[in-house]
Amino acid sequence: MTLEELNALEAARADAEFRRCCGSARWAEAMTGARPFADVDAMIALGETIWTSLAAPDQLEAFAAHPRIGERRPVSAWSSEEQAGMRQADQRTEEKLAALNVDYQERFGYIFIVCATGKSPAEMLALLEARLSNDAPTELAVAAGEQRKITALRLRKLVTHD
Repeated sequence: MTLEELNALEAARADAEFRRCCGSARWAEAMTGARPFADVDAMIALGETIWTSLAAPDQLEAFAAHPRIGERRPVSAWSSEEQAGMRQADQRTEEKLAALNVDYQERFGYIFIVCATGKSPAEMLALLEARLSNDAPTELAVAAGEQRKITALRLRKLVTHD
């Protein structure tokens, strides 16, 4: 859809489109109410501003909308596209990612979230291993930064793809 079409959508439909970009209801509601956007860069900048103003429960809601890295359950075409690098993962890497995903969720209470676009399985595994040593506040900030990157990429996709 075009930016003009997004700006003109009925509120419920716009909210649903924004939820495709970020799973936080508060974020999507704020983005819906902020329309119309002058251009894509302004929309992305406001999306980041809104994201950084949200509380931890809103962030966790957004994280929960994602599949685990390497998980084969279909969530969305965007998630599949973003994790395309996982198609080259060998069995050992897949198994290690699966095990560490469980460790991560047990440690922090939410899924490991990373902007996977352009990353190899080995890179994602290394990031997961490294981030397991973070303390809880540090990791929440890192995860929120990754969600911010994902959301910006998806906002751009929203107005350039069907």
